[in-house]
Amino acid sequence: MLVQQILKLKACDGVITIAPGTRLAEAARLLAERRIGAVVVSPDGKRVVGILSERDIVRELAVKGGACLADTVDGVMTRDIVTCARDDSSDMVLARMTEGRFRHLPVLEGQEMIGLISIGDVVKAQISELAMEKEALEGMIKGF
Repeated sequence: MLVQQILKLKACDGVITIAPGTRLAEAARLLAERRIGAVVVSPDGKRVVGILSERDIVRELAVKGGACLADTVDGVMTRDIVTCARDDSSDMVLARMTEGRFRHLPVLEGQEMIGLISIGDVVKAQISELAMEKEALEGMIKGF
């Protein structure tokens, strides 16, 4: 399965972003309200300058305590972003996520972000693909 197919399966194709300079408290509130695990840091909604995850916030809380919530996302976000393209395979993306130990991957077309996929999206798509293959094989066995 290709990343473009995974993007089509998602209920919402928009990417939730926050601007650089946003306070951690506001970012945490957004993550909680939207029930998401990460948010892309972008000045314009298209260019990725970082990703901030729940894990990033928890790590900062462990080091600095609650006072860190007044800090901006710029000092906490991951800046070295691994990305994928719409024609990458789900197997390749899953391997990249597992190897890098992260759960979210921006999808780029050129330098522009066109989507964001999570490890959950990839697993859900692979389970769906396996279910379709199973049904096809059962149909062949039963002679349908």
